[in-house]
Parts: sequence; structure tokens; C-alpha cells
Amino acid sequence: MNFITALENALKKNENPENAFAMAKYMKNHFTFFGIKTVERRHIFKEIWKENKHEVTENARAIALELYTKQEREYHYCAIEILIKELKRNYKKEDIQLIEKLILNNSWWDSVDTIAKYILGEYLLEFTSETKNTIERFSKSENMWLNRSAILFQLGYKQKTNADFLFSECLKQAHSKQFFIQKAIGWALREYAKTNPEVVKNFVLETNLKPLSTKEALKNI
Repeated sequence: MNFITALENALKKNENPENAFAMAKYMKNHFTFFGIKTVERRHIFKEIWKENKHEVTENARAIALELYTKQEREYHYCAIEILIKELKRNYKKEDIQLIEKLILNNSWWDSVDTIAKYILGEYLLEFTSETKNTIERFSKSENMWLNRSAILFQLGYKQKTNADFLFSECLKQAHSKQFFIQKAIGWALREYAKTNPEVVKNFVLETNLKPLSTKEALKNI
């Protein structure tokens, strides 16, 4: 694909080994990097995207999956950003398989949180009838990142938030010893508290959440 070849060449041309070392260290060395910081990487990426707009639009899913097979983390960020833009209001019901694959591969908080909010969350706004089965399946999974996504997918929903659903997911994972789950519960509740603080406050005070979850949930109340 012309787009992927052009992107590869541009990222390699702009790699920065010093930045790459620091970025990999920040991500606990789970990934390698070209060392291109976000603003510069997006500038490079968007110029190439603009030059290959038709190809990207027609093949967004395939391009994203191919980028996700590559080693450097910048490719994964580009894949996610393509899907956020190209699939919004254009999701297909079967895209949940693609979304789940992205969550389960190259998993870490930086990718999973973005996918949960901007891709899974948008998909379920378009296919609301799929919400119950999808989130129940994610929350019952033994995979922590699917569990986290089930808690976080309503970030940004504001008045559209289904509070019963949110509280139910928090309760399911309330006793988890996983830092990323405890943090997700607190974050999701804190965000909903911007819309409905008293309801969140009452839920937290009546629920035996982990201290980290409680602290994060009530931080701004």
C-alpha cells in the first residue's frame, strides 16, 4: 500500500534514538519507538494521510491491522487515529471483532484507553443493542484490558451515561487487586461525577471500593 510505505519511510527518516530510549523506558520497555514525539508524529502522519486520502478511507480497517503488526509504537498510534476518524458513524456490526483484536494486541494503557473511549465507546453508541452482551463478555473475560475497557467505554458520554451500567461494572471489579482496574474504576466514576456528582458520591460512600478507586473517584467532589 502506498500509504504504509510512505509512512514507514517518513517515520524512519525522522527517528530519534535518544527520544526512543526515553519513550520506551516510560512505557516500561513494552514497546520500541522511533522516538518521534506526538506533535511531530501527527504532523508527519497527517501529511501522508492527506496525500493518500482515498486509499486510507477505502482500506481503513486493513491498513490499521497491518500497522498493528509492526514493532514500533508510533505505528499503533497511527492505526488507532485512522480508525477513530474513518469509522466514526460508519461502523459495521462486525467491527466489534476488530475492536477486540486491537484491545488484546500490543496492549498497554496508552492504546487501550484511547480505543475504549474513542472506538469502543463510539461503536456502542451506534449499536446500542450490542452494549449489554459486549460489555458483559468483556467484564467476564480473564483479560485485564478487556475488563478495563468495559469500565471505561462510557468516558465522554456525559448525559448519555448509563449510570446503572457504569456502577454495575465497577461493582463487578471492585475487589480486583489489579492497579489498572482500580484506577479505571476511579477514573470512570470521577468523569461521571462531572455530570452527576451527588449520585457518584453516594455510590462510592455506599460501596466497598479499593482505596485507590475511592480516592480517584472523589478527587474533584
